[in-house]
Amino acid sequence: MAVAEIIGAAVGVLILIIVAYIVVGSTLSAAETVSNAQKDLTLQHESRLQTSFVITDKDKNGPIINISITNTGTEVIRDFSHMVIFTHTIGDSQGYRNLNYEKMTCGIEGTWCIRDELGIVPDTIHPNQLDPGEKMYIMATSPSGTSPDWCQITTGNGVYATAYL
Repeated sequence: MAVAEIIGAAVGVLILIIVAYIVVGSTLSAAETVSNAQKDLTLQHESRLQTSFVITDKDKNGPIINISITNTGTEVIRDFSHMVIFTHTIGDSQGYRNLNYEKMTCGIEGTWCIRDELGIVPDTIHPNQLDPGEKMYIMATSPSGTSPDWCQITTGNGVYATAYL
């Protein structure tokens, strides 16, 4: 009988050690996940605070909008695929329309692109990225039948600038 009690006690202690290891391990893992998430959120907020741009020139020719923006912040704007241009036409029953980035071809309805002939000026430090102080020339093409009266350019981190056309 004494052997059975010793074996039972040993099994109980072993189970307690395993449970304690699992609890401590999962607590440390959860703390690491929360810490990494807070770090990523802080970096994203810092990037947003340092991002700033203004619409410097705009010209509308029917559904085609030519816009130039100047990076007035300290953050490089590089993720054009997540930048969106919203437009609004007075009297349009569909309301606001979003134009997505098209890297290869300018002039496709419902898209915007960096104009080939002008691009980013001066594009010397980080090619194909909008560095602080640089100017980017954009051509946006609204869906046919619309001639926008207002536009908003929004970066991937949520910073935006608006203009009446």
